Amino acid sequence: MLQALDEAAVGHWCRTAVEALSEARGRLDAMNVFPVPDGDTGTNLLLTAQAALAALDREGTRTTEPAWSVLSRGAVLGARGNSGTILAQLLRGLADQLAGQPPADGPALAGALLKAAETAYTAVADPEEGTFLTVARGGAESAMACVAEGRTALADVVTAAADGARIALEGTPDQLAALREAGVVDAGGAGLCAVLDALVTTVTGVEPARPPLASRREAGHLHAHRPDPRHVPHQPPPGPGSEVQYLLADADEESVTRLHTRLAALGDSLVVVGVDTPTGREWNVHVHVSDIGAAIEAGIEAGRPYRISVEPLAPVLPPEPEPGTRALVAVVSSDGLAELFAEAGVRVVTCGPDGVTEDDVLDEILASAAHEVAVLPNDAELIPVAARAAARARELGREVGVVPTRAPVQGLAACAVGDPGRRFGDDVIAMAEAAAATRWAEVTRAEQEALTSAGRCQPGDALGSAEGDVLLIGQDVAEVARDLLDRLLSAGGEMATLLVGADEELGDAVCRHLSSRHPTIEVVRYGGGPAGIPLQVGVE
Repeated sequence: MLQALDEAAVGHWCRTAVEALSEARGRLDAMNVFPVPDGDTGTNLLLTAQAALAALDREGTRTTEPAWSVLSRGAVLGARGNSGTILAQLLRGLADQLAGQPPADGPALAGALLKAAETAYTAVADPEEGTFLTVARGGAESAMACVAEGRTALADVVTAAADGARIALEGTPDQLAALREAGVVDAGGAGLCAVLDALVTTVTGVEPARPPLASRREAGHLHAHRPDPRHVPHQPPPGPGSEVQYLLADADEESVTRLHTRLAALGDSLVVVGVDTPTGREWNVHVHVSDIGAAIEAGIEAGRPYRISVEPLAPVLPPEPEPGTRALVAVVSSDGLAELFAEAGVRVVTCGPDGVTEDDVLDEILASAAHEVAVLPNDAELIPVAARAAARARELGREVGVVPTRAPVQGLAACAVGDPGRRFGDDVIAMAEAAAATRWAEVTRAEQEALTSAGRCQPGDALGSAEGDVLLIGQDVAEVARDLLDRLLSAGGEMATLLVGADEELGDAVCRHLSSRHPTIEVVRYGGGPAGIPLQVGVE
């Protein structure tokens, strides 16, 4: 049980909040009807919290700056959407009160929560009750009441704040017609409740037991898919057509005040949040407008806008799944692999320079319009990413199974046994068994000096690994490839699948070796192998 929030506790809270928002994201997105039903509140809150955590992870060990300051700066500069920007302002308000101070005890935290809620109201051009702001104030006032009653322990204060926020959340449909008509509570406020519950968990070590948030209508509970505003009774028009957001640098307070006035006249849902950075003060500017150009020009007049994003406010709804349909989705690392899997009738997600996210995988699952979808991650590190995307897709009415393929050759083996005529669950199991029965190995080049299970390697060395474990180190790639295949086939095998990279001569050398030393092995060779890998082999 924590008596005060020290630097380590602040980081723990942020990490726990990210986990809570990640779990709640799909439901928060589905609840989102105000200020526009664009189905992204949960996503925006999560991305904002992740930005705060990333700043702590990146800078926390390299600076003497208080964790509160680092966290709030990361949140403001990474804030997304209306609710995300208000969450960032709330965290900045806490940092203004607590950064550089002794670890926050109960009374200090209660006062900071109240001040942060007040500053959040001032950051919003036209604050409305029944929203995130109402929930923030409800939590802060409950914390202050707890202290006034003489219960000043940190655990009592954070529990009172979380309980008070939850009570305020339950009252939001009585304050906003849009929520009342849709039969939901405010999505942003619900996300804040998850963040405050994460604070309770951090302080007490016990996660609060909460009933699930559901529709206030017994006959109209939330559907598993994002709300369609065409089917929400008496839903107000969505207002301006685009969400514009950017960071603003090289601007003084007077210029930002003029910008605020200009944007307030152009649109609504205006939130402007400032934060100090090592290079000066910067602002995160968020507004809903119909004139995108005017909103950006206003930023140019005020300072230097960058990281500009423009999103349509009309929700982009995924196609409804077609009953009785099935699809395969594979994650691949090269255009050659994308072409190879596509030829087998598989939908592909190709990793870009920054890798692949669960949003990328989810988008492809939904785009398939299939009711049943099997996902092939083809990389051990992407299995959790695929699992999270699958969980979100299930919330949207899809039946999704993740086949734990750890390499593309395992993905190809899984595709080969897929049978749309089988029951979906049985088909996923059959594909998983085929993948598990495929031993895989690869030849790569060492990028740096390292100690491996086969000894120390130097940059440029050829490495032969099986199932991710380095077995061979050599100078010649072809020689390492031949030795690796001999080891792999010493345990038996009937078929070898080769994924050859740009070096076709390497593929020729390996095929000659297999023909000579292992003539009974069936060999299947493909070009366009995984990015940066000269050769990958699968043995069945």
